[in-house]
Amino acid sequence: MAGLTLDSGAAVAFERGDRRLMAHLKEALQRGADLTVPTVVVAEVWRGGPRGARVARLLGACSVEPLGEGLARTAGEAIAALPGAGAIDAIVMASAAARGDRVLTSDPDDLGRLQARFPQVRLLRI
Repeated sequence: MAGLTLDSGAAVAFERGDRRLMAHLKEALQRGADLTVPTVVVAEVWRGGPRGARVARLLGACSVEPLGEGLARTAGEAIAALPGAGAIDAIVMASAAARGDRVLTSDPDDLGRLQARFPQVRLLRI
């Protein structure tokens, strides 16, 4: 069963209480899907303080995947193959591909470019 990897836009949407995001999460949880957030997403969205409380709740319900050397190399190869691809986006896609996950994103255009390297990853737009 495909899990669900969240990118930075998904984490921000959770922080804002976005209804479409919540519907995707509810559906994933009903299916018993694992939720994953790569550590680079945490670095991109975490600001602490009162606003961080919602993000902390999200992270508590997810596996937070560390960036190991293998994942970093896979993402780096994608960046080399697709000039202009961002490191965080490449890491999110490499992370999802390693597990056969879908990616929940508010940025399907940039991540869509990376599907050339990770064709098995399906994108879900919020």
